[in-house]
Amino acid sequence: MTGRRVETGGLIDRSRTLAFSFDGRSYRGHPGDTLASALLANGVQILGRSFKYHRPRGVWGAWFDDPNAIINVRLGNDEFPNCPAATTPLENGMQARAVNAFPSARNDIKGLLDRFSRFMPAGFYYKTFMWPDWHLFEPAIRRMAGLGHLNPAEIKDYQSGQAHDRCDMLVIGGGPAGLVAARRAAEAGQSVLLIEDHPEAGGSLYRSADQIDGQPVADWVRAQVQALTAAGGRIRLNATAYGIYDHGMVAVAHSNGLTRAPDLIRVRAKQVVLATGAIDRPLTFANNDRPGVMSLDGAAEYLGRYGVLVGQKIAVLATHSHALTLTERLGEAGADIRQIDPAGKLPEALGRSRVTGVKLGSKRIVCDTILASAGYVPLVHLWRHAGGKLDWDAEKSAFVPGQPPGNMIAIGAANGTFDLEHTLEDARAAGSGQPLPPRSGGYSAQPPAPQTGSRKRQWIDFQHDVTLKDIELAARENYVSVEHLKRYTTLGMASDQGKTSNLPGLTAMAAIQGKSVPETGTTTFRPPFVPVPMELYRGARRQQQFHPLKRLPLEAQHRAQGAALGEYGGWLRPGWYGDGDTETEIRREVRMARNSAAVFDASPLGKIEVMGPDAEAFVDFIYYNTIRTLKPGHIRYGFMLTETGIVYDDGVIARMDDNRFVISCSSSHVEGVNGLLEAWRQDGNNPDRIFVHDTTQNWPTVTVSGPRARDIVTQLDLDINLSPDAFPHMTWRAGQFQGAPARVARVSFTGDLSYEISVPVSLVEALWQAASDAAAPLDAGPIGLEALSILRAEKGYLIIGKDTDGETMPHDLGFGIPRQRKKTAFVGDRSLHSDKASQPHRKQLVGLEVADNGAPLPTGAHVVTGNGAQLQSCGYVTSSYHSPTLNRPIALGLVQAGCGETGDEVDIFHLGQRRKAVLTSPCFFDPEGDRIHA
Repeated sequence: MTGRRVETGGLIDRSRTLAFSFDGRSYRGHPGDTLASALLANGVQILGRSFKYHRPRGVWGAWFDDPNAIINVRLGNDEFPNCPAATTPLENGMQARAVNAFPSARNDIKGLLDRFSRFMPAGFYYKTFMWPDWHLFEPAIRRMAGLGHLNPAEIKDYQSGQAHDRCDMLVIGGGPAGLVAARRAAEAGQSVLLIEDHPEAGGSLYRSADQIDGQPVADWVRAQVQALTAAGGRIRLNATAYGIYDHGMVAVAHSNGLTRAPDLIRVRAKQVVLATGAIDRPLTFANNDRPGVMSLDGAAEYLGRYGVLVGQKIAVLATHSHALTLTERLGEAGADIRQIDPAGKLPEALGRSRVTGVKLGSKRIVCDTILASAGYVPLVHLWRHAGGKLDWDAEKSAFVPGQPPGNMIAIGAANGTFDLEHTLEDARAAGSGQPLPPRSGGYSAQPPAPQTGSRKRQWIDFQHDVTLKDIELAARENYVSVEHLKRYTTLGMASDQGKTSNLPGLTAMAAIQGKSVPETGTTTFRPPFVPVPMELYRGARRQQQFHPLKRLPLEAQHRAQGAALGEYGGWLRPGWYGDGDTETEIRREVRMARNSAAVFDASPLGKIEVMGPDAEAFVDFIYYNTIRTLKPGHIRYGFMLTETGIVYDDGVIARMDDNRFVISCSSSHVEGVNGLLEAWRQDGNNPDRIFVHDTTQNWPTVTVSGPRARDIVTQLDLDINLSPDAFPHMTWRAGQFQGAPARVARVSFTGDLSYEISVPVSLVEALWQAASDAAAPLDAGPIGLEALSILRAEKGYLIIGKDTDGETMPHDLGFGIPRQRKKTAFVGDRSLHSDKASQPHRKQLVGLEVADNGAPLPTGAHVVTGNGAQLQSCGYVTSSYHSPTLNRPIALGLVQAGCGETGDEVDIFHLGQRRKAVLTSPCFFDPEGDRIHA
């Protein structure tokens, strides 16, 4: 191959020059070049090495169909591994190196592996390295194999944007078919979006035609684009549709150049028009992987789009009826063309590191480039992503779109129509909403059958070094299923995802078995259609954008009152109030709550409504506790379990009426509980008789708690009788606040008299102000989450995930009655009676008192037995505080039964230090419950 830049032509900007290097050598190109076109223009022949044998590789194709030229690129201080040279735009200062080659692609010392290829056929890994242990060989094999190396350094500002788009018609492909279809639809009043993966529209026209409709190609393309946009249509260039997902969502990667991450656009369209064109199919012949053997279509593309003539003496081996047009264009550019019929005898490429000729039988023809083409293969990947079927067209020797997938149609070359006139007919029909005309019959392709049994190696997958011999071996060893063939030989598993190798591989297996290609089958097409950066999948999903911090409606009020805000369960909530010492302020709040009253923002508490004719049976199944006996107006504490019987969440459930319940779950578990309810609603239940609605953020909550709580709530004019007899603990009442509905629940997380008051969002500021005004004369006021955590621990109330672990079951927490007595089925019921669930030495919730009058026990410290090498953990501290109410340390823990009984002294071990503690009941404050029932 003696590539060079021709004097005129192409879409590049010849007025400017870009400097770059490849494998340490300096070269020059132009804006509009890709790395591959610039290297070809400079006469570079070897751009890479194959994956397994490290054979030299040149460029095969001109766009995403090239499997060979995979490059590591450095630009400034940033490195980009595994860039396809044929799609990577050239930039000034670019430093490129071939992957999988050392020290360079031209002189790769690992190229010696090719001499041992007879010992490394398909499947040799499975046969050679299983004994004595694959893992002994794996590190060395992985170091030798692979492509580029990932740079662990983060690229600054390399972040994918995320966007959603909608349209009536999405046209994928900006060639002649796509342009005409999009223009026709836009002029008919449809909302149209056309996406094209090149920097300019026009597609195949630049390699196949000088004029269209009597105009130069560039003028015709410009006119179509102007008419399309004038009619309201939109065009996105440098945008690739790389996958079609559930419900017809089309994922589009919009390129922003090499140094900026692509943007992800999720497009939903009423109709999708596939105008993606076709690619050239390689011919299978001896030594067909040599640098200088490339696609006929690719050579024409390099000439028409980049002004690069890939060779001077060119042998053309083509087996389809459209090859002459492309060949003539190459001849007009100055190439010496020799056309060779590959049928009959097996052709053989001559030369070692580059093509020097082609041999056909005893005849030798001198050439520097071989352009091979077995015909066009429609790009039906997206069609298959969407669920479309394929038909085999024997005349074209290709799979073409069959039964359409929902709202998608294929036109032009993507539909197996390869001549321009009939392509435009397809496009006009698609844009007008008319049925497509029958596929044209002016094109045919008859590639010669693979010549099996030859001693010469014939390459099927250029990047993964799969040969015809490998496919023959797979057939002998009964790996004849296309999926088994793919995995046994790695056929089609390279970075090009088999675009050039799948059909030749299927054809070879069909010939070996004496079957047709349709009988042999096809492999599964999966997204992405082209390689995309991992960043595209993550995009903005990082830090706050990955897990957004939820904000309270009362955030401004909390800030005005001096709250120290922090993240608690995914919410930005007050930790404490005041600008004094943190511990001093927290202890002040605890004493205030116990001696008078506290007002705190409980808005994040879950408020998930479950309603419908089957709601009672549903919540009874969801809960560990019996819920069907709960009466309207009453509240019950309970657990939700996983199917393995582990406690997932605790909270209260209120019955509004016979068919309506409100589940108040933990603040941090709202999304999880809602998902769990939805999953079970649709599994074994009639979803039309059960409805689940998360109303947490519709009903913000202000809680008033403490001995003077009733005095404060009385002043809020809730239109509720607050007397203990009329409104006892664990009930709720419907009231009103300032003329709007209010829900008041008498439940407590502090162990004192408490009221949880929920109102519409628009009134929560007024409710907070009214409660604060009523509290101030009583020496009461706001408290934060830190004080609340101490108050609940004094009472022995647990926090799921803090005072439980991944093995905690309800009977470990002292709630064993439903396990023995609940007769109806519930989530996790069978798991509660497993051998593990019934072990006598399970960890149980206990209280721990400091025995040495010292500081609080460290959270996470272990309860231990034995000494030295015999030291064993039998539990650990889960929560630990200094109690301002009791004026001493308190702690909760999970401790194995049998490690001691209430009143026993145990050893606490933490960071090499040992202390003493006494096992107690988890409830340290008001164990009789007089204050909560006041």
